[in-house]
Amino acid sequence: MTFEIRSDSSPARVVACPHRDTVVARGPRNALVAARHGGQTHRVPPRHVLLAVLVAVTWGLNFPAIHLSLQQFPPFFLVALRFAVVAVPTLLLVPRPRVAWRWLLGYGAGFGVLQFVFLYLAMDNGMPTGLASLVLQSSAPFTVLLAAVLLRERLTVRQGLGVAIAVVGLGGIAVHRAGLDGGAALLPVLLTLCGGLGWAFGNLCNRQAQADSPFRLMMWMTVVPPVPMLVLSLLVEGPATIAASFDGLTTPTGLAALGGLAFTVLVATVVGTGLWTWLMAHHSSSVVAPFSMLVPVVGIGSSWLFLHEPTRPAELALGTLVVGGVLLGSTGRRTPRGPSPTSPAEHPAADPAATGAAERA
Repeated sequence: MTFEIRSDSSPARVVACPHRDTVVARGPRNALVAARHGGQTHRVPPRHVLLAVLVAVTWGLNFPAIHLSLQQFPPFFLVALRFAVVAVPTLLLVPRPRVAWRWLLGYGAGFGVLQFVFLYLAMDNGMPTGLASLVLQSSAPFTVLLAAVLLRERLTVRQGLGVAIAVVGLGGIAVHRAGLDGGAALLPVLLTLCGGLGWAFGNLCNRQAQADSPFRLMMWMTVVPPVPMLVLSLLVEGPATIAASFDGLTTPTGLAALGGLAFTVLVATVVGTGLWTWLMAHHSSSVVAPFSMLVPVVGIGSSWLFLHEPTRPAELALGTLVVGGVLLGSTGRRTPRGPSPTSPAEHPAADPAATGAAERA
């Protein structure tokens, strides 16, 4: 039997839900919610809530870190460098997860190559850092739609409404940016949306892999991007540009770029994603995934604070629609947990709007 704990302002109580084998307990503290298989319920410890908030903060800060790195390195080479730093120790120290190669390669191609090719290119061509953290949330509705089309997954009314609201917000941002700078500000938004689509493709491969260890799958995904991204960098950016990016690494700009790269690799990817994967393995996705909606909040706030980057009121208002739509679509369905603590992000029955949250680095 599956038990779920929800909450509102009323005293805690247990309610039997008709038409399904579920009991719902309502209590006063919404943040401390949990779902568990096997006849018992438990609350999410406050330290786990703090860990989820901490991960969202590190992922939001990752966007200014990427901005700093792009001041020194060309975008395609930076993608190759970012993943190579993780891929080398992974090949030496981390056992390969028991998954089919096609899903591992597809995951790496979608999440590692396509997402960051377009995201880094967009930011290098003027996409505001804070807005990038917001528009990249398009991966959630893209994942829902791709799952419905390619995997024939049923789209619930709640998910459909969430997708529609998010699309309205994203479309509004695109229209607004199209009216700025003679339309030149639209291209970075479209590139970021392509990054979100690539991420969604990686999400589907991630879920189809059904990895025995989601964290090892994430680590081995980093093995895929370095070689194709290095080849692309050599062809598009050229050896001279790559070599020049290593000049001046001891200058303030160079040191900031190295610091940003270190933050992206060590803090956002290894620590942040590792903690998130652990949380998703121990709690329901409907409890953990909504914390990822803090990422664009931190991304926009930190970009304003550290980079002095303003965000227009219209973009904030439209961004609220995007976040609201993603949140609506990702919390509409509770998924029964299996007997083993596998992350719902890798389980094929998981909510597609929440899928891939463990890779938001």
